[in-house]
Formats: sequence, C-alpha cells, structure tokens
Amino acid sequence: MIKKIIFPLFIIAALFLPQQVGAWGLLGHRVVAQIAESYLTKNARKEIHKILGNETMAMCANWPDFIKSDSTMKMYDPWHYVNLETGLTADSVHRYLETSSGPNIYNRINVLVAELKSGNLSQEQKQFDLKFLIHLIGDLHQPMHVGQLSDRGGNSIKLKWFGTNTNLHRVWDEELIEFQELSYTEYANAINFTTRQQRDALQAIPLEDWVYRSYLLAQKLYADITEPDQRINPYNYNYKYQAILNNQLLEGGLHLAGLLNSIFR
Repeated sequence: MIKKIIFPLFIIAALFLPQQVGAWGLLGHRVVAQIAESYLTKNARKEIHKILGNETMAMCANWPDFIKSDSTMKMYDPWHYVNLETGLTADSVHRYLETSSGPNIYNRINVLVAELKSGNLSQEQKQFDLKFLIHLIGDLHQPMHVGQLSDRGGNSIKLKWFGTNTNLHRVWDEELIEFQELSYTEYANAINFTTRQQRDALQAIPLEDWVYRSYLLAQKLYADITEPDQRINPYNYNYKYQAILNNQLLEGGLHLAGLLNSIFR
C-alpha cells in the first residue's frame, strides 16, 4: 500500500532537495517526457491517459523528486542512481548491475517495467509506478547519476559557475540546461529531430547499455575537472558539451517512448 502524500508546498520544497538524487532539475525531466510523448503509439497513449488522467507525462515527470520533501519517502532515494567506480569495462558494469542486491536505478527500472506489464495493479500503484518510471529514465540519462560513491555522484566536486559556488552534479542537473534559456516545450521542439531508423536503433539498445553509455560520459566529465574549486567558463563549457547535453535529453525521451510502447502494447 502506498502512503498518502500531502502535496502543498511541493514546489517550494523542491528547491531544497538533496543534490545526490536530483537530476536535470524540473526543466530537463520535462524535456525528456515531452519528447517521449511525441512517439507514443495510439494504444500506449490511451493506456497512459487511463493512468494519469489529464496530467501530462511532462508535468508528472518531477513527482518522484517532489515526494522527497516527505521524510517517510527516504526509502526511495537510492532508486535514482547507481554508483560505479572509475575504470570499469562494459562487462564489469553489466556484471555489477546483474549481481547488485541493493536498490538502484537499474534494478528499480526493471521492477517497475515488470509490474506495469503485469497489469495486476491498483490504480494508485499504476500511477506510482508510471510516474517513477518516467522520472528514472530521465535520471539515467543525466550522467552524474552513474557517478562515483566517493564523491556522491559529483556533488562533492566543488566548482564555480559565473563565479557562483556549485558542484559537478549540479552543473549537469541545472546550470548547463538552464543556460540554454528555453522552456521545456521550446527545448523539446528544438532537438526532437530523428528518423525512424535512428529511433529503432536507439530503442533496440538494452537497458544495461543505457547505463554504460551514461557511465562513459560521466568518466569524461570527471576527467575534465583538473583542480579543486575549478572555475568553469560557462561559454566554453556550453560550447564543449551542448551537443552532448541535447543528445542525452533526446535519447532519454526516445528510450522512454520505446519502453512505454513495449509495456502498453
């Protein structure tokens, strides 16, 4: 049974969420969900509407972060990420994902997919599972959610952005994506260009390789930080990583759409 949650002040509370488990901020999660909605099959769209009602996927995409303002929901924090140390091969990552016992983003996504496919859920549980699944696919494509335990996914790596104190995790959660100065609908429309062949190829990639692709990017981002409290030039950083940022958001949306279409056939 899922506990009833009190919703007032969620938006204010979201400003104070722990940075270890937030991803993309409000904007990025909505971009991913908006892109995914554009590729849903007719049946998937119908079934999702039965679960969410008039709430769009984009507007519910941040719900799993909002509920963290409720102390009774702390058990779900580990669902949002998986910690992997540096220097791992694809096989090493795959083995870890298959053998790890504690909850993490990989095994929770698998559980949510299996539960939703079963169809044997209450309406309340369907809403919970679907909202979490939408959110976690976004989380998985934010590379610092496949970061190292030793620095809490980049949260302990202090940086300066326009002279303001921040950290590597937050740069990818918020700073870089907000630097684009677009609404989530504008952002989705600006990057959502793919062919059917490209979509089919991306959606054929298994979940464990989504993790590994984000892991490789996280390693690249770690290597780019060479000194404590490094001052990042936002213009240079944006030039270097904007295309990668856009690709992560786009792939997140395409992967989410493919997953939902497979669940709601």
